[in-house]
Amino acid sequence: MKLRTFTALTAALLPALALATACGGGSDETTSADGKKLTKVSLTLNWYPYGEHAPFYYGVKQKIYEKHGIDLEIKAGQGSQKTVQATGAGQTDFGWADTPALLAAVDKGMPIKSIGVFLQTTPASVQAFDATGIKKPADLKGKKIAGTAGDALSRTFPAFLKKNGMAETDVQIQNTDPAGKMAAVISGKADGLLGYASDQGPIMQDKAKKPVSALRFSEFGLNFYSNGLMVSERKLKSDADLVKKMVTATTESWTAAQKDQAGAVASMAGASDQLPPVPVITEQFKTTLTLLNTDATKGKAPGVNTEADWKTTIDLFQQTGLIGKAQPPATYWQADSAPQG
Repeated sequence: MKLRTFTALTAALLPALALATACGGGSDETTSADGKKLTKVSLTLNWYPYGEHAPFYYGVKQKIYEKHGIDLEIKAGQGSQKTVQATGAGQTDFGWADTPALLAAVDKGMPIKSIGVFLQTTPASVQAFDATGIKKPADLKGKKIAGTAGDALSRTFPAFLKKNGMAETDVQIQNTDPAGKMAAVISGKADGLLGYASDQGPIMQDKAKKPVSALRFSEFGLNFYSNGLMVSERKLKSDADLVKKMVTATTESWTAAQKDQAGAVASMAGASDQLPPVPVITEQFKTTLTLLNTDATKGKAPGVNTEADWKTTIDLFQQTGLIGKAQPPATYWQADSAPQG
């Protein structure tokens, strides 16, 4: 929502917006249609809107955020790393991004904390057209896979291969930018890509009109935390009450969206010019809902984490070189502000 000038507001007979001071541009006070005072809050996604993000739009449409005093503005992102940086720097109030990107940022001194990982089973996978015959890790031998150097997927792929009795040299990695991976597979320049089962697969299938399969890391012995909600340490300390409200509203939105999947998908209409077709969003969201828990959190509310699961993720990324030293979970995760089980 853009602020209007005082003159324009007067002419339109709208109540004036009360301005507050805080970093992140998300502290403006607005008023709901029924006169309730709301705090304007910004949330930057990991990427342009796609099916995974449906619960946020659903929460806005169903006024779940409004119920908790929040006027939520959802912004497109340009990759988890940039979202983490923007969140830690206070350029956005909250971020939705990949946990490995947060670990790497904290390792470099970025003052940021997770306040709940929602996608606790990684969507990391090798995605390929069914015709390639890639059904199990051994089928990757001799194949050319498109990946992006330095990202979490490329860093964990060698560990995935090793866990399944293969060597890095068994697979040829074709390095490309994130946006170019699908094009490489569709054009036949690569046999598959490293990506998220909840993202590229359904899009690639829709574009090429050919069935796509995902060889998920989690189904072959390697799991780690993926996307979650995060906030700067400064915001966490200066506005702890708002953080709690945001966490509570987000958990409620994800819980409600699970129960009304069609409604959640429909709530994304108009979210972006780059929004995938409805069938793609539907498939993306359906897959996303399979990622919400580990064995330790089954039956618990979305976003409830455990120290043991955090430690598994931290140790993996220390072993793969993404972070230099494995710190305790509390270094990366603010448990008392996160959803409670």
